[in-house]
Amino acid sequence: MRWRVGGVLLLIVVAAAAWNYLRPIPAVAASPALPTTYVVPGTAPTLPWPSGGSAAVGVSGLGFIASSGNETPLPAASVTKVMTALIVLEDKPLKPGEDGPTLTLTDVDVQSYQTDLAGKQSVVEVQVGELLTERQLLDGMLIPSANNLAETLARWDAGSIQAFVSKMNDHASKLHLTHTKFADVSGANAGSISTPTDLMKLGMAAMQQSTFAAIVGLAQADLPVVGTVYNVDAVLGQSGIIGIKTGSGFNLGANFLFAARVTVDGRQIVIYGCVMGQPTLAIAFSRAQTLIAAMQPALHVRRVIARNQTVATYSTPWGPQSDLVSADDVDLAEWPGMVLRQRLDANAIVVDHPLPSSTQEGFEHLALGDYSLDVPLVTADPLYPPGRFWRLTRLTF
Repeated sequence: MRWRVGGVLLLIVVAAAAWNYLRPIPAVAASPALPTTYVVPGTAPTLPWPSGGSAAVGVSGLGFIASSGNETPLPAASVTKVMTALIVLEDKPLKPGEDGPTLTLTDVDVQSYQTDLAGKQSVVEVQVGELLTERQLLDGMLIPSANNLAETLARWDAGSIQAFVSKMNDHASKLHLTHTKFADVSGANAGSISTPTDLMKLGMAAMQQSTFAAIVGLAQADLPVVGTVYNVDAVLGQSGIIGIKTGSGFNLGANFLFAARVTVDGRQIVIYGCVMGQPTLAIAFSRAQTLIAAMQPALHVRRVIARNQTVATYSTPWGPQSDLVSADDVDLAEWPGMVLRQRLDANAIVVDHPLPSSTQEGFEHLALGDYSLDVPLVTADPLYPPGRFWRLTRLTF
């Protein structure tokens, strides 16, 4: 009888051990090693906003930083042409150095020139049969700010100015320019309105187009009939300014949408901004330069994650562990008081076969201002499946 009881107990133990051994290996989740938030140290400076009108500033990557707080939609004037150029370049892309298709100007183009000239608008003289490339048309529209060439580009792109204006407003919605509405392609119509924050966002988008950035950074250009034309941006090259566009002509004042490349902690970043409703373009230029000078000392570039830095850890129930480390260095421009948010997006792994080191198993998601980035994470050490003894004797896993 005792032999039988012992045999039954042995069978139970063997069956339990076999069942234990055959149970699935548990998934292992990564434990984060970094805080979920980090507040950029320091106090943001009080920026020298214009005494009249309104303004907004931002930084490449970070996006919007601050505004004067009194923004109301005003006529964008010739800054409107930034949207015109952006749409043309997205519809008919030009690589740096390319001229693009050649257009033959017609009576319609000459009539636009004559009408705009009679209205005392900003124009570039054209003639019937004149040949202008896409690049020359963009040069003429953006550098001397020719309204008539904006109209020529719009008709070429969309078939009619009205159709092109619809595309402008659709694109404004896609860019979330909630206080912007376009009534024409050149800004001669006071119904084309915007705010400094919206125009700054537009400028950031346009400067991602390398051909656009190259054009607005030119002091002058040569066109077949009119000859050499000069950039209305009189402070180009000063205070690091690399563009973008002026706008004036209404009794509500002058506008200047600007970008300036500055050196911060040995790295180059771009400050963006827009001032609107200034008494003159000269004052708009001065206000922009004052804002650039005030922002630069407050900006810093910091390495927020270093290559091979531990971001998370896999700890297996059977003992071995491996850190998840960053595959890249991550340097970010920072503005005092902004909050860096971090989130671990790593796979839960089942180590049922050897997992080599340097295996990518997820990302660390970073968000600072309008900037976001997923940093690849890789295993620092290999991981191996559990041994037989652990699989036979585990109690709860």
